[in-house]
Amino acid sequence: MEALNMQNETLKLAAQRRSIYALGKNVTESQDEIASVIKEAVRVSPTAFNSQTTRAVITFGDSHDKVWDIVMETLRKAVPAESFAGTEAKINGFKAAYGTTLLFTEMDTIANLKENFALYADNFDDWSEQGIGLAMQNIWTVLAENKLGANVQHYNPLIDEAIHEAFGIPTSWRLRAQMPFGSIEAPAGDKDFMDDNDRFKVLK
Repeated sequence: MEALNMQNETLKLAAQRRSIYALGKNVTESQDEIASVIKEAVRVSPTAFNSQTTRAVITFGDSHDKVWDIVMETLRKAVPAESFAGTEAKINGFKAAYGTTLLFTEMDTIANLKENFALYADNFDDWSEQGIGLAMQNIWTVLAENKLGANVQHYNPLIDEAIHEAFGIPTSWRLRAQMPFGSIEAPAGDKDFMDDNDRFKVLK
């Protein structure tokens, strides 16, 4: 990154946020503390029309284990037995984490927005995805700031029905992502970046 005279603490934290796959349960923060910062990260994240369409279910303990048991059993039915060992190891890695945040979009709100603002109706699904992405980034970054690792998975829609049933999730909440988090048991590897000339234009 170029030298900046501007404040750049946010950029330093953004760079600290990485996909951590070696997660563990060696966490000193309380579950209430972790849940509090995750909730605040979602709360302060912007959404189109301040629609607040992002929902989060924060799981610990048996509930966290249940998430990954559901993923395991769902994939066991879909992945050939002879090639399931790799999938099983991967899922057990996520289950080894301390907790999981399930991220949802509240679809009734989007339906109402489409009806009330018909001129923009085609945009509200995209805008809700942007909103959930911003919330995800904020959750991920505040966890990294507190030396907790995380990664993001997308086993939806395969697991949607079972997750809704297991945790009593409202039917209007559409599952979009799963974020296991915990202690960092091994750091992320090096990260390469494409050439700026292929990615950016600065017009003056």
